[in-house]
Amino acid sequence: MTNTPTTTWPHISTMDLLCFSHLRWNFVYQRPQHLLSRFAKHTRVFFIEEPMFHDGANRLQINEPLKNVYVVVPHLQHGLTADEICAQQRELVNNLISVMEINKYFSWYYTPMALDFSDHLEPVATVFDCMDELSAFKFAPVALKENEQRLLKKADVVFTGGYSIFEAKRNAHKNIYPFPSSIDREHFASARNIGEEPVDQVSIPHPRFGFYGVIDERFDIDMIGAAATARPDWQFVL
Repeated sequence: MTNTPTTTWPHISTMDLLCFSHLRWNFVYQRPQHLLSRFAKHTRVFFIEEPMFHDGANRLQINEPLKNVYVVVPHLQHGLTADEICAQQRELVNNLISVMEINKYFSWYYTPMALDFSDHLEPVATVFDCMDELSAFKFAPVALKENEQRLLKKADVVFTGGYSIFEAKRNAHKNIYPFPSSIDREHFASARNIGEEPVDQVSIPHPRFGFYGVIDERFDIDMIGAAATARPDWQFVL
C-alpha cells in the first residue's frame, strides 16, 4: 500500500482509463475486474473507489493489485458534510491526475453518484457501464436517478449488464448497447476435474443444488425455502 506517490509511474499507453466505482476491487471479482484487468494489458487503469473515513488527514491510498491496475481509495476525515466530502474527492482526483501525469484518458462509470465530484473532468470519451439497476437496491441514494440522467446526457456510449436493463433504457441514449455479463469459463471448468469433495460439503447428502453468485435483496429466498420444504430430500448449497 502506498499513499499519493511523489514520483512518476510508468506509462504503457498515451490513453489512460479512469474508472469510478461503487464496488471495491477486493469485494467480489466480477464484471468490473474482468473487463478492467483486460484493459490493463493495453493501458493504465485507475480504479477510483468510494471514500473510507478515518481520524487522520485527507489522502489517497494507491495499491497496484495487478500490473497497470491502480486501486485508488480516498481516505477522508470523519465529520465532513456532504458538500465537503464532494469537494475533497474532487481535489484528490485532481491531484491524482496531476501527480500521475494523466493527460489523455477515458472516464468509465459504474456509479452515477461519482459525477458529483468528477463532472468537471474533460475525458476523450465517457462510458457508462450500467451493470445493475442501482436505484432498485436497498439504501440507494436519493439523488441516484437524477445523477443517472446527468450521466446519460454526458456519456458517449452506454453499456447495460443485461437485456432487461437495455430494454428499460434503450430510449434514454442514442448509443446504447446490451453487454450481458458472462462467466470465467476457464475458472469454472476446473470444477469438472475435482477428485475429492470439498471438505465443507462432505457431510451434505445428495442430490445437491448449487448456486454461485451474489445473494442480496434480488435473491428469491422464499422460492428456495418453498422448494426445500416441498422436497426435504434435496440439498441447496448457496
